[in-house]
Amino acid sequence: MLNIPHQAFREYDIRGIAHKEITAEFAERLAHAFSGMLPQNDTQPVVVGRDARLSGPELQQAVIRGLTAAGRDVLDIGMVPSPLAYFAVFQQHAAGCIMVTASHNPGEYNGFKLMRGKESLHGKDIQTLMQHMQKCEKTTPSEHGHKRQQDICRTYHAHVCADIRLKRPLKVVIDAGNGPSGIIAAPLYRELCPQSACEVVELFCEPDGRFPNHHPDPTIEENLQSLMHRVREQHADLGIAFDGDGDRIGVVDEKGHIIPGDMLLLLLARDVLKTHPAATIISEVKSSQRMYDDIRARSGTGIMWRTGHSPIKAKMKETGAILAGEMSGHIFFADRYYGFDDATYAGARLMQLIAAQDKPLSTLLNDVPPSFTTPELRTDCADEQKFAIVEKAKKHFSELGYNIIDVDGMRLQFDDGWGLLRASNTQPALVLRFEAYTEPRLKEIRALVEGWLSNKL
Repeated sequence: MLNIPHQAFREYDIRGIAHKEITAEFAERLAHAFSGMLPQNDTQPVVVGRDARLSGPELQQAVIRGLTAAGRDVLDIGMVPSPLAYFAVFQQHAAGCIMVTASHNPGEYNGFKLMRGKESLHGKDIQTLMQHMQKCEKTTPSEHGHKRQQDICRTYHAHVCADIRLKRPLKVVIDAGNGPSGIIAAPLYRELCPQSACEVVELFCEPDGRFPNHHPDPTIEENLQSLMHRVREQHADLGIAFDGDGDRIGVVDEKGHIIPGDMLLLLLARDVLKTHPAATIISEVKSSQRMYDDIRARSGTGIMWRTGHSPIKAKMKETGAILAGEMSGHIFFADRYYGFDDATYAGARLMQLIAAQDKPLSTLLNDVPPSFTTPELRTDCADEQKFAIVEKAKKHFSELGYNIIDVDGMRLQFDDGWGLLRASNTQPALVLRFEAYTEPRLKEIRALVEGWLSNKL
C-alpha cells in the first residue's frame, strides 16, 4: 500500500518533502485518481508542467504516466511558471492541469497545483482527491492516452504583447529567484514598448531548483535586498521579484523601497477604475483599510474576502470582479485577462501604468493617508486548536459589543484602525495583523487582541 501523507493535502494545493512524502509513485497515483474527477465526456488533454525544482522532471513524468494510464491525453508544456499552465488551460480549452510545484517552499519540497476545467482544485475537492488515491491501490492502465509537447511560452509572449503596450520605455530590474519566471519575463518586458526596447536588468534568472541565491519568496524583505540594491545602483524605474513558481509578485520603487501587496493593488485598482467605473475589486482581511477606502472613494466596490488564491478566484467569478489581490503578491486580472494570478502579467500591467505617467513610481502613493501597520505576525498553534481559538475570540469580543468582520477569522474594526486574528490554512499557526492611524492607537489595538490571546495559548 502507498503511504499517503495526509499533512501534504492542504487547503489550496499539495506539498511535501520530495522523494520522502512526494514520490514518483505518489505523483502517478495522484494523477490517475485526479483523472477520475474530470468529466468523463471531456476528451480534451490535461496540461502538465513543472517548475525548476530538481525533483520536477521525475515527478512530471510520473504524473504523465498516471494520466495516460487512465486514458487521458496530456499536453506537456515542460518547465514553466505556474501561470503559464493556467494560461494553457484557457488557450487550449484543456480539461484541466497538474502543475508540479511547491511554490516558494525550499528546494527539497515539491507538490502539485491542480485545475479541473478552468477552476482551481481546493478545499474539500483536495480532500476528495486524497480519498480517491487511498482507494486506488495501483495505477492499472485502462486505455492509454497520448502525450504531445507544446511550447506555450511563444503563445503567451504574443498574447501579452498584443494586450500591453507602453507609452515610453522603462528600465526594470527583475529578480526571478532562480525560478522559471525570468526566462519568460525578461524577453517579454523588453518588447512591451513599440517605440524603443525596455532595458531589463536580470537577477538570478537562471532556473536552479536549489535556489542558491535566496529563498524565492518576494514577501520577505531579506529576499529583496539584492533587487533593492540593484534598482538604486542602475537608476531603474522599478524592480520586480517573482516567487518560486511565478504566481506571486514583489515590487520595489525607483528608490528601492518595497511596495506592499495591498498598496500595489491600490495602484492597480485606481488604473482599472478609470476605464471601468463602479467595478468590483476583491482583496483579503489582511489588507489595509486605506485601500478599501480608496476604492470606495473612486466609486469602486471593494469586497473583503478570505485569504487564499482559490477562494479569491471563486469569489471573482461569483461577483464579476475585474481585479483582486492579496498581501502575499497574488494579483488576479479579469480585466483584459483570464482572472488567475500571474506575476509576469501583473508586472507588465504595472509597467504600463508607470509608463503612462510623467512622474516616478514612488510618488504615486503620496496622496494615500499615512498609517501605522504591523507585518503579518504568526503564533504557533496546533492545527486541532487554532480554529477553535478564533471562534472563542469572536464570541468573546462580540459579547463585548465590538464590530467584527468574520469572513475569515476575526477582524475587529474601529474608526481609526483594526486588528486581525485568523487561523492559517497552510501552517499550524494563528495569524495576526494590526493597523491604526497613530502609533499609540496601534499599540492599544494590538494589546487588546494579543492580551486576550496570551491567556488562551
